[in-house]
Amino acid sequence: MMWKPSVTVAAVIERDGRFLLVEEQIDGRLVLNQPAGHLDPGESLIDACRREVLEETAHHFEPQALVGVYRWHYAAKDVTFLRFCFSGKVIGADTGRTLDKGIVAAPWLTQAEIEARKADHRSPLVAKCVADYLAGERYPLDLLSREFG
Repeated sequence: MMWKPSVTVAAVIERDGRFLLVEEQIDGRLVLNQPAGHLDPGESLIDACRREVLEETAHHFEPQALVGVYRWHYAAKDVTFLRFCFSGKVIGADTGRTLDKGIVAAPWLTQAEIEARKADHRSPLVAKCVADYLAGERYPLDLLSREFG
C-alpha cells in the first residue's frame, strides 16, 4: 500500500479543567474534534496551529509546547494523517468572528464529557491527544525549529 500523507496541526487547550473543542458537520454527521487543520503553503506548524484555533474557535492561541506527533490512517479515504499537536493557552477571544464553514460550536468540555462523547469523535486522535496532555506529555517547541529556542 502506498502512503498518502497529510500533515495537520491540532491544539489541546485546557482551562480550569475544561478543554476547548469544536463541533463540526462532516458528511452530514455532527462530530467532536480538537481545533485542527492543514497547513497553508509556506506556513510553519506553529503559525498553522494559531490560525486554525482562531478560525475554528474565535480564540487567539499561543502554543507553548508540543504534546506529540501522531499518525492515523483514515481508511475511508486512504489518507494517513501526521498530526502535530500543541498545548498552550488562549490569550483572548474574538467574539464577533464567524467560525469556519462546518463548525457549529466551540464548547469547553470536561474530560468526562469528552469521554462520554467518544462515539462522536472525528478520529481516535482526539482522545489520544487529550490523554497524553493529561499524562504530562510536553516537548519544547524548539524541537521543531531553532527559531523558538
